[in-house]
Amino acid sequence: MTAPTPTTPPFRDTALPFAKRIDDLLSRLTLDEKTRLLHQFAPAVERLGIAAFRTGQEALHGVAWMGPATVFPQAVGLGATWNEELVRRVGEAVSREARAMRARDERVGLNVWAPTVNLLRHPLWGRNEEGYSEDPKLTSAIATAYTHGLRGDHPVYWRTAPVLKHWLAHNNETDRDTSSSSVRPRVLHEYDLRAFREAVEAGAVAGVMPAYNLVNGRPNHVSPYLREQLRSWTGEELLVCSDAGAPSNLVDSEHYFDTHEEATAAALRAGVDSFTDHGTDSSKIIGRVKGALEQGLLTEADIDAAVRRQLSVRFRLGEFDPGADPYAGEQPFDTPEHRALALEAAEQAVVLLKNDGLLPLAPDTRVAVVGLLADECKLDWYSGSLIHRSTPLEGLYERFGADRVEFAEGVDRVLLRTSTGAFLHVPPASAAPGEARGAEGALDPALLAGRTDLPPLTSGEEGTELALADWGGGVLTLRAPDGRYLSVAEDGYVRASADQPGGWVVQETFRLEPHGDGHLLRHVGTGRHVQVAADGVKVAGEEPEVFELVVVERGEDAVARAAAGADVVVVVAGNDPHINGRETQDRTTLRLPAQQEALLGAARAANPHTVLALVSAYPYAVDPADLPAVLWTAHGGQAAGTALARVLAGDVSPAGRLPQTWYADDADLPDLLDYDVIGSRQTYLYFEGTPLFPFGHGLSYASFSYGGLTARVEDGTVRAGLAVTNTGAVTADEVAQLYVRAADPSVPRPRRELLAHRRVTLAPGETAELSFVLPLSAFAFRDVAAGRWRVEPGAYELLAGASSEDVRVRATLTLEGEPAVPRPVVERGLDAADFDEESGTVIVDRTRTAGDSVTAVAGKEGELLFRGCDFGSGVTRVTADVSGEGTVEFSLADGPVLASLSTRVPTAGPYDYTTLRASCAAVDGVHDVRVRLRGPLRLARAGFSG
Repeated sequence: MTAPTPTTPPFRDTALPFAKRIDDLLSRLTLDEKTRLLHQFAPAVERLGIAAFRTGQEALHGVAWMGPATVFPQAVGLGATWNEELVRRVGEAVSREARAMRARDERVGLNVWAPTVNLLRHPLWGRNEEGYSEDPKLTSAIATAYTHGLRGDHPVYWRTAPVLKHWLAHNNETDRDTSSSSVRPRVLHEYDLRAFREAVEAGAVAGVMPAYNLVNGRPNHVSPYLREQLRSWTGEELLVCSDAGAPSNLVDSEHYFDTHEEATAAALRAGVDSFTDHGTDSSKIIGRVKGALEQGLLTEADIDAAVRRQLSVRFRLGEFDPGADPYAGEQPFDTPEHRALALEAAEQAVVLLKNDGLLPLAPDTRVAVVGLLADECKLDWYSGSLIHRSTPLEGLYERFGADRVEFAEGVDRVLLRTSTGAFLHVPPASAAPGEARGAEGALDPALLAGRTDLPPLTSGEEGTELALADWGGGVLTLRAPDGRYLSVAEDGYVRASADQPGGWVVQETFRLEPHGDGHLLRHVGTGRHVQVAADGVKVAGEEPEVFELVVVERGEDAVARAAAGADVVVVVAGNDPHINGRETQDRTTLRLPAQQEALLGAARAANPHTVLALVSAYPYAVDPADLPAVLWTAHGGQAAGTALARVLAGDVSPAGRLPQTWYADDADLPDLLDYDVIGSRQTYLYFEGTPLFPFGHGLSYASFSYGGLTARVEDGTVRAGLAVTNTGAVTADEVAQLYVRAADPSVPRPRRELLAHRRVTLAPGETAELSFVLPLSAFAFRDVAAGRWRVEPGAYELLAGASSEDVRVRATLTLEGEPAVPRPVVERGLDAADFDEESGTVIVDRTRTAGDSVTAVAGKEGELLFRGCDFGSGVTRVTADVSGEGTVEFSLADGPVLASLSTRVPTAGPYDYTTLRASCAAVDGVHDVRVRLRGPLRLARAGFSG
């Protein structure tokens, strides 16, 4: 503790509470100094001894972008463990490494931007790898565990300060900075907000990051929900950090404001506290803030509120109390414990989807391991650099012995012949002066990416055989025999200069485009074709080369040869996290790439004992009918290969469970931009089709029985219990899952909804008695008629089992609840967005700062249905608050039109409302009301009177 002295300012006095210390520090900062703190890279205030501070350190599954670090499974893989205690330990390890790395490099930040709690609503979302689950309950449970690990367990000081991403309703990369998610109130509260809320209420979250997209027509960076929802959930000061470049998007791409001064002021007033924009150059943001102050758009109090929240995080991180910070001396990094934890997490993330008895493999099995990912340990955009790595091939070598494992990558081996008859040639790599070579004389792969000093490709009589991998959609990578990927540097030359595809703009992908009797080779990153010039091969806008593709060996042939001589074939298929599905790029299909389907077919034809091991950031639609065994794991970090091999060998019984529905076909999916999970029946909560594999699914090498499900209401909670017994022959984990279904709901409710889960380890014959204490709020839904949560009275069925569809035991519980009451439309009117059902409409912003309106989809007639509207003793007049132009028509759902109101002239703008009035046919009592919208008209609210 810092003992106060006459010269010690109060903000340095550890005996004072943080709030008083922040008050003192704020009072000492000038307006100019406070303004400069608003940018991501806040400068030092040397006169007060305050260091520079940077918000933002990526730490999704390990410390990212700062060099070597322990790499854990992708977030979706951590979600697949269904194990909060494991994930808490992973978060703790990541936070320890962040502290250790910061001790060596002050660029490493302690305000970590993780985890991502966006729900995995749609499996084609490019960033599927970053989320935990499609279910808000599971997502919040895993996120809470991770943030507790990141925060640390000290009651005052935090090891790191986690920020949740990305607020709000963000599941598309396509047009992500201009698209709007239409989210009705029930979906907003029951689905999208819920994952954030439960994590924030758990007390280990330092803040949130708004998403690029708009919600109901309003950019998330000026969302009123930051104030109305987020900051009402906790008494802690929460830091809101903008996403990179998003403040400028408010003007530049979204055109939501006319000037950057208006936009910056609006974001700050809405609750954004730190502006991530223009990289390290803070001048533009600071200039905009000062301009907003001069124009009266901001006050110093607005800036104080933002700076206070920033300082609150910095105080909690111990920045101002180096002598009292309990984490200041910690420097554990790449420890044996962290390596063991990475392996444990990778093992627990493996999901056994199907097994007809082929697995586990016997110790003397001769294994052929084939496929594009068989000898790969892939990283993604938010990974650190690998210190250790294991591929499936390496793991199987280690487990079964190299003499019992055959390998075939399955890529096509090709030559590219030019129109003159010459072949593309890859010059050998030569080390630059002072660079060390590896044990076999090869360049260290880490030194290759982005280099321009290597010689470009040439053409000649002797060509270089290239490994061609097709990752789907015609996107290819080409690799030299020594493992170097063809890449294009800033100077436009094609070199073999990358150890893996990667980067914000991937420079290692190409397309072969049919042209006459040959092909053009287009570089995806630049969009230009490859040209063979006298000074080397490069990309250019003119005179592209026409290549003949000479196939030296087909990948299927190599796979078939390896498969034919093995007892069991393991086909390792999946994705490269930097290609065809990643940040900035959504997928277009659930199907495996055609080349990988062909390899799987070749293996299966050569050997019926074929295991499909999918290593991917997202689900695939595969036909498992003729496959005896199928597994899935996310990219598992540094221990991925060892973990997979140990599961295949039976050293570990798999117990991962799917964190999202695996659909059988693209036709089962809604439009990517349809965020109404209720209306379009999305996720396991509402999906009425037959999934390929259901939410929560996962098999084991043991078997388990369930029994004794009980449930009772006690002290304002529901207490449930059940017994799970290992009836198998091996010790294994089981993930017991408890769901609920409202027996006779008055509104659409989930088919079943996860209430709780427990992952337990059981020896053969062992029984675990599991108990769950559930708040009554877990049974509530958002009543849009009343504008609040409500537990509906009646029967609820509790369902327990091994997945959302594998229900083993049931029990019925009756809750008293709160009966529904009709909408008091005479007293309260109808807010347009509080509909019960809709068709052909979207929700839009009522004003730039708050509220919702509803409009018809362009070119369509929109319709809204409001159930149970109480007209009392009778009404004869109707009003409608509208903007734009068009017609709004009211009718009883079971009767004639009551009134039709039209604008005579368009209003001045979308936020300029006028009230339309009309007489209507007399109506009394309770009725369902149908509202039709025609034309580009926005309806905010309707009223009824006598």
